[in-house]
Amino acid sequence: MLTGPGFELRTNGDAALDIRFAADPSEMLSEHIIALAEAIESCEQLPSITELVPAYQCLTVCYDPLRLPRCEAGAPDTALLEQKLLTLTEQVLAQSVPARGTHHLIRIPVCYDEKYAPDMQVLCESSGLTADEIIRRHTAPHYLVHMLGFTPGFLYLGGLEESLHCPRKARPELQVPAGSVGIGGAQTGIYPQATPGGWQLIGRTPLALFRPLQEPAFIARPLDRIQFVAISAAEFSAIDPMSPPEKVPLVSDSNSGDGR
Repeated sequence: MLTGPGFELRTNGDAALDIRFAADPSEMLSEHIIALAEAIESCEQLPSITELVPAYQCLTVCYDPLRLPRCEAGAPDTALLEQKLLTLTEQVLAQSVPARGTHHLIRIPVCYDEKYAPDMQVLCESSGLTADEIIRRHTAPHYLVHMLGFTPGFLYLGGLEESLHCPRKARPELQVPAGSVGIGGAQTGIYPQATPGGWQLIGRTPLALFRPLQEPAFIARPLDRIQFVAISAAEFSAIDPMSPPEKVPLVSDSNSGDGR
């Protein structure tokens, strides 16, 4: 295990390394993780890298052992790879404002009608708010996309107002409809596919979040922002699931919070 200021490098199986950060999840940490992934991708001295997987507090670096030099015993020698990752990580963390590409505010239509919100009453009772007030508060923030995972296209969002935090279900549903918008603990998100799930469901979007036949296949990426827009049941039925979401380029502002 190698360590640097605020992070450590650990082996993950026989073909991956984890760069784990000590800081709590935040917008700045996510910016550093994505900036580090971009630095690794553009580094010509790391041809063995096959995949990068960003998370809240970690970047997993997958590599091809057959493309690494060999040590005296004939095994892949990861020393040079580890040292280069250590150096790149230190360089990125030293940047007060990590380099960022173009990111977007993406507005996702959501129908909060009772038909699509089977657990709205649960949230009303938990929060003490009316359904209309919950909708108003849920659609107000610009949620930060920290990462994608769980299922293809699932967005891990930061910035849910504390008044809307709600415990997950004691018994998860066997199948949550695709597009369902839910709240689980301190997070809100959208189920891209029909899967089991335990979040409280308060709405549904007609848009497909995962589009495997399109490029890009996902409607958002890390460091984008998401805003939910309330629509009627009639509007829900009229929207083509494969239609592009409304996107507005974001101006970089690392001083803003997750819920700006």
